[in-house]
Amino acid sequence: MALRTLPSSTLPPMRSDRSMLTMSDDNVMLKQIQSTHAPDGREVDIKPLFNLVEDILDRATQHVDTVFLGSQAKKEIEEKAHQANLVASVDSLTFIIDRISCEISYKALGGSDAHQTTLAIFNLVSEFSWDAKLVLALAAFALNYGEFWLLAQIYSTNQLAKSMAILRQLPSILENTGPLRPKFDALNNLIRAIMDVTRCVVAFNDLPQAYITQDVQALSTAIAHVPTAVYWTIRSVVAAAAQITTLTTMSHEFSISTTEAWELSTLAHKLKNIHELLKKQLDLCYQFIDEKRNVESYQMLKNLFEMIHIDNMKVLRALIYAKDDLLPLFDGSTKKRVGLDVLRRKNVLLLISSLDFSQDELQILIQIYNDSRLHSTRQESQYEMVWIPVVDRSIQWVDRMQVAFESLQATMPWHTVHHPTLIEKHVTRFIREVWHFRNKPILVVLDPQGKVACPNAIHMMWIWGSSAFPFTTLREEMLWREEAWRLELLADGIDPMILNWAKDGKYIFLYGGDDVEWVRKFTTTAKNVALAARVPLEMAYVGKGSKKELVRRATATITVEKLSYCWQDPTMVWFFWTRLESMLFSKIQLGKADDQDPMMQEIKKVLSYDKEGSWAILCKGSNVVVNGHGTTVLPALLEYDLWKEQVAIKGFDIAFRDHHGKLHDIAHPCCRFEFPMAAGRIPEGMKCPECNRMMEKHITFICCHDDGIAGKFL
Repeated sequence: MALRTLPSSTLPPMRSDRSMLTMSDDNVMLKQIQSTHAPDGREVDIKPLFNLVEDILDRATQHVDTVFLGSQAKKEIEEKAHQANLVASVDSLTFIIDRISCEISYKALGGSDAHQTTLAIFNLVSEFSWDAKLVLALAAFALNYGEFWLLAQIYSTNQLAKSMAILRQLPSILENTGPLRPKFDALNNLIRAIMDVTRCVVAFNDLPQAYITQDVQALSTAIAHVPTAVYWTIRSVVAAAAQITTLTTMSHEFSISTTEAWELSTLAHKLKNIHELLKKQLDLCYQFIDEKRNVESYQMLKNLFEMIHIDNMKVLRALIYAKDDLLPLFDGSTKKRVGLDVLRRKNVLLLISSLDFSQDELQILIQIYNDSRLHSTRQESQYEMVWIPVVDRSIQWVDRMQVAFESLQATMPWHTVHHPTLIEKHVTRFIREVWHFRNKPILVVLDPQGKVACPNAIHMMWIWGSSAFPFTTLREEMLWREEAWRLELLADGIDPMILNWAKDGKYIFLYGGDDVEWVRKFTTTAKNVALAARVPLEMAYVGKGSKKELVRRATATITVEKLSYCWQDPTMVWFFWTRLESMLFSKIQLGKADDQDPMMQEIKKVLSYDKEGSWAILCKGSNVVVNGHGTTVLPALLEYDLWKEQVAIKGFDIAFRDHHGKLHDIAHPCCRFEFPMAAGRIPEGMKCPECNRMMEKHITFICCHDDGIAGKFL
């Protein structure tokens, strides 16, 4: 990108605390250098030359530190001098570099004014672009400065170098390092400032024109300041070269004058200010380019999912890692790095989560995954799972995040992305916007051709486990058609004891809530009613979907007082409620949450009652008889005397259901649902399972310390 010049009248003044020119002089200087600028349109690749110059000055500055500090600092420098086009590039520019070098040396020896010397250099490089002018002047300086320190480096071991060093008074200079230390410190500071500004100017020329044009404010601002930056940098080069020239011709005067010290420090300060301004604009340009590239990559990724592919490799490369320079996956079973080819033409389940991964969720997933792998001949085992950790790339990656990531990765038996930083920013955006990821784990299913077979199979996994293979939306719909509102749907895969009760045809109360007094009264009353009605009754406390600490206390009380059966393992409580919520989310995902589906209405009732307080479900064997709120179930039991006559006629289950229905019609419990923002797909509206009217939507803020949420990393 050739840096064009704005009219001198539009150039903003550079800020400097101690300007070496007045404002009027600054304007005159700008007009003078603008008048010398007459680029002929030639394309000059100055990057190889700049790399060579940078290498020379880095090594020369390093040798200065060696001389004065007495130790060799280890520094690995890329061998940029071996670029293929370097020789040709330097060959075409040697003549002008030599002319600039001679001009600087001649003017320095003659005591010429630094401004006039700088203008003379601008006249020599008038046909070049701004960045080329600067690099050519810097190359001329590097020629002399590099030669000076090369002789200093080898004169003690090479006779030719020794003879040349004597001519340039190097032995005498190196024997007086003490008095010269301030001079070289000031000189090194200036050279570093020169290199900083030059890197910025060259970097602007390397910006890709496909993503940024000169009408972008950050770039236009930088372009406006480039002529001034180039002037002061070349002028600093002249001052630095003069120091080296006078150093080898000043006999035995080794002190630095006040004027020299002031000039070097002032120039370094001015260049520092210039660099800060240019660097700020360069960073803004990089940010602009990055955003444009991300938008382009994001759209390409979206388009990729709309195409037909022979296998899933293009899609997986675009999502995980596109290059071939490393193995992007970690195999949790072998603990070795592997390539994406292990996923070729397979059903792939992308487990997407943040680093805040609930241990309850993780342990259940591991159990389901391992169970499916035990049956290697079964169809259910023909899938691969890959964990894609999603982190905010704008937040610096710190040690505690690394520890959290490694801890999760070590636990997972499936494939994981080697490191979260492999996932590009546009992929994260796609996952959030298209796949509706909101930090709560989702399980996106890709078929063997890379097509999305299900936008989130995590609900299927919780409800039916690996028997939901191949985890497609069609499979999800089929499983629902085969289901019914029964006890097995509620407790499947959680507790075999409850399922055994159902097989025996017993009456069963599943109940929940965190009100211990209600629990005492309910269990005692239920036992007394069952005894009076002479029916076999079992009760199981299943806790609450939130407020884990209150559930623990209630469980402890139930156990100590032997009120009923309850789950001692909190994971079982978590899984029960997660499966219920998954049933609701599954229906929402299928677009059938508010159909006239009696089973769905019952699921919504339980979830709503859980938010409102206590509740109970009465089953006879597998059949669900009553699904009631605590405010109606307990009174119905307490009023046993009012319906006990019907037990002999209708049976205990029907008699209880009919009386509870009367109380329910009077009480009409209120329904409420809470959807965490992290849940992903949230319905626009919902109907009340009690009255079938549309429910109002509210925004609620809930403190959740008790849920044991892990420290946030995102």
